[in-house]
Amino acid sequence: MTSDLLVVTALRTEHAALRGQVDGGQLERCGMGPERVQRWIRSRGETLRPNAVVVAGVAGGLDPALRPGDVVVASEVRGVQGRTVLRAAAPLVAELRRLGLRVHHGPVVTRDRIVGGGDERETLFATGALAVDMESAPIARSFAARGVPVAVVRVIVDTAAVPVLRPATVTNGVRALHTLRRLGPVLTSWAALTGKRSVVLAEPRSFCAGVERAIDIVELTLQRYQHPVYIRRQIVHNAHVVRDLESRGAVFVDELDEVPDGTTVVFSAHGVAPAVRVEADRRGLTVIDATCPLVAKVHAEARRFSARGDTVLLIGHAGHDETEGTLGEVPGRIQLVQTPAEAERVAVDDPTHVSYLMQTTLALDDAVATVDALRRRFPTIEGSATDDICYATTNRQGAVRELAIEADVVVVVGSKNSSNSLRLVEVAQRAGVAAHLVDDATELLPEWLAGHTRVGITAGASAPPHLVDEVVGTLRALGPVEVTERVHTREDVTFTLPKGVAG
Repeated sequence: MTSDLLVVTALRTEHAALRGQVDGGQLERCGMGPERVQRWIRSRGETLRPNAVVVAGVAGGLDPALRPGDVVVASEVRGVQGRTVLRAAAPLVAELRRLGLRVHHGPVVTRDRIVGGGDERETLFATGALAVDMESAPIARSFAARGVPVAVVRVIVDTAAVPVLRPATVTNGVRALHTLRRLGPVLTSWAALTGKRSVVLAEPRSFCAGVERAIDIVELTLQRYQHPVYIRRQIVHNAHVVRDLESRGAVFVDELDEVPDGTTVVFSAHGVAPAVRVEADRRGLTVIDATCPLVAKVHAEARRFSARGDTVLLIGHAGHDETEGTLGEVPGRIQLVQTPAEAERVAVDDPTHVSYLMQTTLALDDAVATVDALRRRFPTIEGSATDDICYATTNRQGAVRELAIEADVVVVVGSKNSSNSLRLVEVAQRAGVAAHLVDDATELLPEWLAGHTRVGITAGASAPPHLVDEVVGTLRALGPVEVTERVHTREDVTFTLPKGVAG
């Protein structure tokens, strides 16, 4: 029997909650516990031929942060026969969060009995599992072995703090079943993503030399200096990088007043104003400077232009860490210009002594338009002898323009506070193709992929390469994928390490 979507529940109440909610799908009840599941697989599961499978129902929470009514989308399920990775399920996370639900993504473990509270749950949570059920692992394993995309979605009823069989479980169960009922349409939209696709990867993509250098600097600092090691601002603008370094002992702060005297601080790749360096010296801080050499070049140009009497106009985005650092190089002699419209209005003391600089992560098209406006107003204006927009930004923008020619939709991997990642989205959109920014595969909304068979993928210079691999892996898990790479250029730039960690 063939259907687009098969939804499997264990309990009658779960089945009732989803009845009529899974448009065009087939709803089955396997019964509670591994023995009933195995009988169902032999009698029914092996005869079914769905295009996608979802195991849906309630579960017990292992993570103390989980609350009744929270939703867990399994990244993998673990059972007596091993683990089954469920990469195809990632887009469900984004869609369920859009409904306003508290959604968690991580491992789910299957046991042959109800798990009580206390030590047993703590032991399971220590393995990294978020939730526990009694059915998911064998069902997921059976269908995944046939190449069918599988997702496991569980709504939390009992938790580590409020275990099963407590009076509150009844109220929590009603809440969980109400949430489960809301999931039906989302499961249908997810199942519609299954099918064959072609994926085109832009090259270059992901980490640039400056980002690799900055991360190396923090890792070496953590190895060589007494903890805690403080990092002023995000070392690079990527949430995954920051979380990984935090897990190794790095402490991120916004300003130096959060750093204790006499400790070690790393300045981020975006650079800092001279006033910050003066304050660090006054406080007796050991400073490791991870400023990208290309940003440091812009700072040097700001000082050079100002020293000869110019008003310096910085083309960039207000509030960005790099912009703040550059503005602080020559206070009173530098102004921020964000758009061509602002370029038409900016006032200077002497129109014959004006220079301009650029934030290194701008979109080239935007920057050119602003420079053109400045040149019309100040014909003698002078810029840097070399391009301020860094090679990595320029290369990635060139690659995404070429990518947009053959893609139906472009996915850019990068964090929302990453200027160079945001610019890649804008460049793709200007080229006439839909483009979306995601931190990782769990931010892929089904509607972005539905109906698109040619997906272009790139990543900002601060995004780790493994996040691109995860997005590709998600698409592979949804159906056959042919992957090709479009090479705009190959990068071989490297930067030396600063004093304090070099050698």
